[in-house]
Amino acid sequence: MKQRWRFWASVALIWVLSTCVDRLWWTLQTGVPAWDQADYLNSAMDHGRALGLLPGGGWQGWQALLDLSPKIPPLASLVNGSVMALSGDAPEQAAWSLSLWHGLLLVVMAGWGRRLQGDGLALIACLLVALTPAFLDLRTDYVLEMALVASCSLAVWRLGVWCDPQSGGRWGQAWGCTAAALAAVLVKQSALLVLFPPGVWAAVMALRRGGPWLRQALLLPLLTAGLIGPWLRHNWITSLGGTNRAVFESAAREGDPGVLSFASWLWYPRLLPEQLGSVLLVVGLSGLLLWGRQRQHPSTDHAWSWRWLLINLFAAWVLTTLSPNKGDRYIAPLLPAILLLLARGWWQWGHWLHARRLGLVWPLFGAGLLVCFPAGWAHQLHRFEDRPRGPVEAVVQAAGGADPSTSPATLIVVPSTSDLNQHNVSFYGRRHGGQTVGRQLGGSRRDSDPVLAQAEWVVLAEGNQGSVRKAAQRLDQAVRSSGVFELVNQFQRPQGGSYSLWRRRSTIPMAGPSFAERFPDLAAGLEAGPEGLNPVFEAVGREHMLDGHFSYRDPVRSEALEVLAQDPEAVKPRWTLALLAVLENRPVQASEQFEVLQRLLPDNPWPAAYRSVVNLAGWNPWQAAAAADGASVSNPVLAALGDLSGVLSGAVWRIPSAMTSVPAAVTAVEEALEPTSNQEQDQEQASS
Repeated sequence: MKQRWRFWASVALIWVLSTCVDRLWWTLQTGVPAWDQADYLNSAMDHGRALGLLPGGGWQGWQALLDLSPKIPPLASLVNGSVMALSGDAPEQAAWSLSLWHGLLLVVMAGWGRRLQGDGLALIACLLVALTPAFLDLRTDYVLEMALVASCSLAVWRLGVWCDPQSGGRWGQAWGCTAAALAAVLVKQSALLVLFPPGVWAAVMALRRGGPWLRQALLLPLLTAGLIGPWLRHNWITSLGGTNRAVFESAAREGDPGVLSFASWLWYPRLLPEQLGSVLLVVGLSGLLLWGRQRQHPSTDHAWSWRWLLINLFAAWVLTTLSPNKGDRYIAPLLPAILLLLARGWWQWGHWLHARRLGLVWPLFGAGLLVCFPAGWAHQLHRFEDRPRGPVEAVVQAAGGADPSTSPATLIVVPSTSDLNQHNVSFYGRRHGGQTVGRQLGGSRRDSDPVLAQAEWVVLAEGNQGSVRKAAQRLDQAVRSSGVFELVNQFQRPQGGSYSLWRRRSTIPMAGPSFAERFPDLAAGLEAGPEGLNPVFEAVGREHMLDGHFSYRDPVRSEALEVLAQDPEAVKPRWTLALLAVLENRPVQASEQFEVLQRLLPDNPWPAAYRSVVNLAGWNPWQAAAAADGASVSNPVLAALGDLSGVLSGAVWRIPSAMTSVPAAVTAVEEALEPTSNQEQDQEQASS
């Protein structure tokens, strides 16, 4: 018992010392969060507000909570938002959550290391984690990888404990490893790259062993339905779209090598010296060679645990390499397993020295660790130079941001740089309960007129515009030369140039009808079918940039309900409420409105088609099939939706029909959209 207490006290000491180093870094840094960092800070703030822990929000139900995580699961943001409520919402204060995740990782490394080789290897692994440049980086970079690394490592370790043929198969172990695996997936979908190999291995073992193992394995689908199911059902469309952009589109845009190319297979190995440090890597690898040379007879001690580590590490490395998008953060979940392996090499050198009774084990080991330290320290010093610095906080304060007493406002951000972008404008604008958000416009030539007509605040850049399209320059010139906006202030940038804040002149009112006034007519355009969709969603998308608070929704809904109270058979307000439900991701409410429209407009195929689509989006293929099949008018799109939803609901006999009807529907939609597409091209050429 005393030895165990000393062991965990040593682990705690490692965490305390490494956290002190991290807090020193956060104290000395003077930068601002860039794109990803600000986005994750915003997500944590959103979830903290939704839980009622941070000012500016409150509990509005599960649906509202699920709305906050459309692309990435919510667990890390829920934890980080709760920490933010205790520590404060400044970036350096919010970063205490990274120390929390680092503490979990150290606990995992300690427990996993003890299982592999005992206390000595476990402490070496914890020390290496604390000194590794990659983890020093992640502990001071507000992204999800620290949470992902800790949760994935916990899941793989506990799965190995449950699968152990000698000591596994207990219900407590099954509950622990299942909850850990689902928690990792709820941090980020990329956890599947790490968890898929051990998950398949565990499933095969459970099927072979049967009995209690198989019954315990059933916990996974049951808990998946309870923990991941609600989020996935609510956000599966946006999650798939976000994954496609993050994995495939990003890989193509960044010019990453093909997945089967030689460069792809060397991509991550070449990063290891920089991520782990050359000394740590050389000592660890040479120690592994020494271990292999000295093992004359394979030992059965810890054999299962080492086999579990090595096979799953190799399989996860292959899957990660096969992912099209490459980046140093993507290999981070595998680094703890690599460090456990390298720690075995370090331990072997200590064993070799001890066997020769040289009396230099601890001095040499301490010297080796000290030699590892400069790699991480130099890496962190270099990051000070790369840290974006800019006047974003001053810009936001000049626009009234971060003040809960001011009205909700939207800043249109034309440039997009690491030191000023829509994400960090939103973060600083909503601190302390503020209601100012940033939105990016300038990606299209069509953005200029809406900004001049409706925007209140605009941020421009003098000098480098960042990662924006050429159309942003057109919007920049329009704001400066139109006379609609007046310059409020100009803020110098550390790297040269400046940012300027512009406000709409008080003498120039918003032009044209408000979006709330135009919304019913836009919604009624859905009645035209596919050709009516593009104008509707293009206008809505632009409005969501101009008004980041969606303030049009409540008055539009109230007006529609008032009309229906007087005339329940009115068609136009039904289209309004249906479109609102679609935009708010409420498939059940949307289906109800489309069902009424299907009755009121029996000769129009599109209410039934929309009703079928929203039911499919809500994981209700049975209602989707009923909506399409029950329409009183024939249409190729309805026929395809009926066959497709019928197949998804179990009617496999409709597969032959679907193979014919789905291509016919695609052709019909393309023909309907072709005139609209040609007209848009003509307008674009004319504006050029």
